[in-house]
Amino acid sequence: MTNRVSLDMGKEAALESAAEAMRDVAGDPVAGRSLWEDARRRIGRNKAAMICLYILGFILFCAVFVPFIWPWEFDAIDKSATAIGPTFENWHWLGTDSQGRDMIIRLLIGLRVSLAVGIIATCVSMIIGVSYGAIAGYMGGRVDMVMMRIVDVMYSLPFIFFVILLIVMVGPYTKGNPTANILCIFLALGAVQWLTMARIVRGQTLALKNMEFVEAARAGGVKPLTIIFRHIVPNLIGTVVIYATLTIPGVILQESFLSFLGLGVQEPLTSLGKLIKNGADYMDTSPWLLVFPALIMILTLFCFNFVGDGLRDALDPKDR
Repeated sequence: MTNRVSLDMGKEAALESAAEAMRDVAGDPVAGRSLWEDARRRIGRNKAAMICLYILGFILFCAVFVPFIWPWEFDAIDKSATAIGPTFENWHWLGTDSQGRDMIIRLLIGLRVSLAVGIIATCVSMIIGVSYGAIAGYMGGRVDMVMMRIVDVMYSLPFIFFVILLIVMVGPYTKGNPTANILCIFLALGAVQWLTMARIVRGQTLALKNMEFVEAARAGGVKPLTIIFRHIVPNLIGTVVIYATLTIPGVILQESFLSFLGLGVQEPLTSLGKLIKNGADYMDTSPWLLVFPALIMILTLFCFNFVGDGLRDALDPKDR
């Protein structure tokens, strides 16, 4: 009996020593990484996306904070410097427009308005599109058929014509009120941008609704809306973020087009599209009024598209 106990103790000691040797060879256990941590590492290795992300951060910082410290207001008129080119005199580094207003502050305010329109209208479209598409995909059957036929009908309407119609209808009520006018643009652009989002979310929901975790929640008596917004929508965040990043530059372009037609923001506020429109009128005599807003818009859209492509590559499960 004593020999058996000694033999067992010897085996345990041998096993423990072998386990310690394996731990020494293998080292400390590697902590697992979440999807978002892995995506952060992957996008960090994408130099083009990171450079564009830093540029976007700098542009956003300038648009938000520099107007508070700049010596000129966006609607202030310098009667002694009307339509002058870029100069270091009197802080008119990018010149002035035909009314003597400083172009730097006009560019920053226009950039702020365009970014606000792009971001807020995209958020509106995300809220509507994600909710609509997730409900349609999960419910299925006739509910899905009716909801998606509504989307098809709205898709058949000319997109920009629908936006212009909404703005023209609400225009008389917002005339003379720039804040209400911008709010109208937010709603008009967001009210039509959700269509593609709804289709994308519906397709992803159809792939997720029969997964094991959804079946378990359904078997546990969880209500459909709770399943949709607690179990399905959180698993769509990656796709939604990618599409939202690529939607923002499209919305900025559409707002610029509306401003170019004279249906955008009202004076004294401005946007990149309105600045480009005003610059096009004086292209022959004052080219800086067109060149600088166009360059800022090109740089902003370029950076947004590169960041969106980087996020798409980082969050694509096929490349993991």
